[in-house]
Amino acid sequence: MLKELRLSHWKSFDQATLYIDSLIILIGTNASGKSNTLDALQFLQRVASGVSIFQAINGDVNLPQIRGGMEWVCRKPAREFTLTLTLGGETEQQDYRYSLSVQVNGAKAEVSGEELVLLKYGSRSQTAKESRLFYTQPQEANTPGIPAYFSTGTKGPGRRIDVSRSHCVLAQADALNLRKEVQEGVKRVLSCLQQIFVFDPIPSHMRDYKPFSDQLQADGSNIAGVLAALAPERKVEVEATLTSYLKALPERDIQRVWTEPVGKFQTDAMLYCQEGWMGYQDGETDSAAHTVDARGMSDGTLRYLAIVTAMLTRQPGSLLVIEEVDNGLHPSRATVLVEMLRTLGKERGIDVVITTHNPALLDAAGAAMVPFITVVHRDNTTGASLLTLLEDIQQLPKLMAAGSLGRLSSEGRIEAALKQESPQ
Repeated sequence: MLKELRLSHWKSFDQATLYIDSLIILIGTNASGKSNTLDALQFLQRVASGVSIFQAINGDVNLPQIRGGMEWVCRKPAREFTLTLTLGGETEQQDYRYSLSVQVNGAKAEVSGEELVLLKYGSRSQTAKESRLFYTQPQEANTPGIPAYFSTGTKGPGRRIDVSRSHCVLAQADALNLRKEVQEGVKRVLSCLQQIFVFDPIPSHMRDYKPFSDQLQADGSNIAGVLAALAPERKVEVEATLTSYLKALPERDIQRVWTEPVGKFQTDAMLYCQEGWMGYQDGETDSAAHTVDARGMSDGTLRYLAIVTAMLTRQPGSLLVIEEVDNGLHPSRATVLVEMLRTLGKERGIDVVITTHNPALLDAAGAAMVPFITVVHRDNTTGASLLTLLEDIQQLPKLMAAGSLGRLSSEGRIEAALKQESPQ
């Protein structure tokens, strides 16, 4: 799983590091850089999936553009950005460090540098031994691609293979015949990046009939098709879990959530919910029970169901990224949301990165979540976006003695403390 992501000249960032754990909450004012942080994860997922560098930024008929597109992907006046990440290896004594630099020139965006390093930790040393699995050299004269050098396990520069600069070397290396240690590292990093899922469930897209599907769409539109396509035993299990989590959400009592195939060929599906009121007994079919389909469900209910579905259907080892996670939910249900993310994330081995402006969610997270909250804010002098761990704010103990996290956030006292502590 991902452990950290370093941003260099990416969008509004000059130099910053995002530390990733089982549940990370990003907070900050509007235009602080929260969305830009998530865009970096989206970009890495795209290029690792084989999308060209240009398309990953600018989009195409199937992909939305990264916000700002080519014009704003680099922090001006830079024309090159670098994303460096650290992720876990096969054992606790191993990590991988992967770095990708991209040069942007007008309408072109190409790899300018790339490197994959295996880090091995000894039992008595905190300093890792580094083994470079591959790296690139600047473009050489009369070569259409970029020279990449892959480790052969011996001294020397390694095996040279010229690859395209339009795609990341990592994705191209997966198809090459390389040394086993290199192949394992490439596959490990590719798998990790490909399993980043930036999720923005849009309730209005979920209300129609949807065909059976294996993969949840980024807007949650095919939630009914994904649930209906599950193997029978797994479908029963997932729908029971959905029901149990949804019961705590609305004012009315939820008896059951499920999907059914519809249509002549039974290849489309619809999402249903059975509501019960006082006097209704499980199994009864009188007027006290009321069944609605997705067209009659609230936006908050659909969005919450989509998030729980994503938690239940993503592969273990995935990173789920959700912007404004509590949109559409009543503040009183923030505790339910946080507890669901914590519990399902731990059970299924899924890490979650979320953003929020909601004081109620921060209060629901409580003091125990302080080490996992990152404040996105702007440098007083340069205006560059910064990422600061909440626990690293020197005035935090004093601030928390005066009020809850939600109150501190809504009153802007966290950002004020950061401004006071920043060097002038």
